[in-house]
Amino acid sequence: MTIDAVTLAVLKGRLEQIADEMDATLFRSAFNPIIAEAHDASHGIYDALTGETLVQGKSGLPIFVGAMAFAVKTVIAKAAREGDMAEGDVYIFNDPYDGGTHLSDFKLVQPFYRDGEVYCYLASVGHWHDVGGNVPGNYNPVATESFQEGMLIPPVKLFVQGEIRNDIVEILKANSRLPGSLYGDLNGQINALELGHRRLTALLDEYGDGTVAAAFAELQERAARLMRSHIAEFPQGTYSCDDWLDNDGIVDEPLKIALDLTIAGDRLVFDFSRSAKACAGPVNISRSTAIASCYVAIKHIFRDVPANAGVLEPIDFVIPEDAILSVGPPKPVGGYTETILRVIDVVFGAFAQADPARSNACAYGTINALSLAGHRGDGRRWVMFSFFGGGHGGHPEGDGLNHGNAPISTATIPPVEILEAAYPVMFTQWALRPDSGGPGRHRGGLGALYEIELLEESTDVFLFGERGRFPPQGVVGGGSGALNRFAFEQDDGEHEPPFVSKMVGISIRRGQRLRLETPGGGGYGPVDERSHESVARDVRLGYVTPEGAQRDYGVVVAGDGSIEPEAGE
Repeated sequence: MTIDAVTLAVLKGRLEQIADEMDATLFRSAFNPIIAEAHDASHGIYDALTGETLVQGKSGLPIFVGAMAFAVKTVIAKAAREGDMAEGDVYIFNDPYDGGTHLSDFKLVQPFYRDGEVYCYLASVGHWHDVGGNVPGNYNPVATESFQEGMLIPPVKLFVQGEIRNDIVEILKANSRLPGSLYGDLNGQINALELGHRRLTALLDEYGDGTVAAAFAELQERAARLMRSHIAEFPQGTYSCDDWLDNDGIVDEPLKIALDLTIAGDRLVFDFSRSAKACAGPVNISRSTAIASCYVAIKHIFRDVPANAGVLEPIDFVIPEDAILSVGPPKPVGGYTETILRVIDVVFGAFAQADPARSNACAYGTINALSLAGHRGDGRRWVMFSFFGGGHGGHPEGDGLNHGNAPISTATIPPVEILEAAYPVMFTQWALRPDSGGPGRHRGGLGALYEIELLEESTDVFLFGERGRFPPQGVVGGGSGALNRFAFEQDDGEHEPPFVSKMVGISIRRGQRLRLETPGGGGYGPVDERSHESVARDVRLGYVTPEGAQRDYGVVVAGDGSIEPEAGE
């Protein structure tokens, strides 16, 4: 069936609006700030036969585009084996090896029926606040198996022909330190699916099942065709980029993430064969997560390609089975965010070699997952989990973004007002970090300074970060951003983690403080191509100190912000 351009454009907008409304429904009803404020969730529509992404909401996390396709495929395979799928069923699970990401991300998958047949799937994923395990908030930097990271739920039916299984709900609640938060987030996801079902039903009734199916097929084919066209514009050849993780939290040795990118005609090969083997600690990821992170990097480079499975059609992946990027159970994967950020970095680096005009320098490269947990004066338990921002890389058109969120998502950093209202903490500093952006023709964006004071009697602290030893790289001659730094006060003074970016077992008391100094982004282009006036402007704005201007750019800036005559252009 053919479909005209106007109808296709209308249906594309209507379908995206359905996914966007599903996103909004969950964001507005979730109990946990990581979903409600940071938008760590996503919704989409998926193919009935393959599980591939057809449509995804624009407000959700791009990393879930690839990962959720694998999650839906898992449900399709289970239904094929057991033969008991029916209208009104909804599956729930958080298996990170089949569905991707980590145990905190709970997926709900619902078959959407028309005339007794599965027409497509609706799916929802959200990051729940606490799902058990050794560490409140679930970012356990010393986990050696997934059992230490939280409960693992395989695909099971949450709804059977429209009836909820309350026994499943009770099992989930019993395995969380914050059962009320879990219950609220779960119901938010259920409501999002119900809204998506209503909206999609109305759309099909209006346009017809065949017309909408034709739109799905055409949108996917257009994405693949546009990708092939873009790829063909790049110089042919193989381009390599290596980067490193600080350590795995267990063994204090660096771990290589390496990409050999081959551009051949209108196809790409992403070969990760030179990357580290699977490790003991929780920076492993599953193959599905690795592919999803490549998708995110590609979307940064090919920004006009529609967000569906067609993006991946002209790409082949080579990921050895024993690699850090393709583990299976029970290897720990809780810190997947740190590894996928490094995958994105090497994709940027390889494409920058192929065509400097099409790629960015590396962003700050860590979410700095920080958990604080304790009890209030009245005995109630509290768990604060949050992630923090940093600088984005310089790019062909300008300086990097200051204090942005990680490029794996469109999520936002939880506001200080929300964190202080929800938890017994006070931020005594929340500011840009001078001199943290990598120098270059286009400077890297600035990282941030966060200082947190405890207001309750005591708390346990857990940190899962990266970039403490290997700074975000610049490209095309640009310099690196600043390293990550974490420090905490105790009775005997200030301390830093022995593994630099990861630690458990930190205990602080009322009035003591934690301090995060997050990395800036890498610089783009040679330092000597940045105008002296741009450097002076950075000094006037406080982005660069006078000492940094002289050290990194050879520019002497006077106290009034002007350029000293002997250092003029």
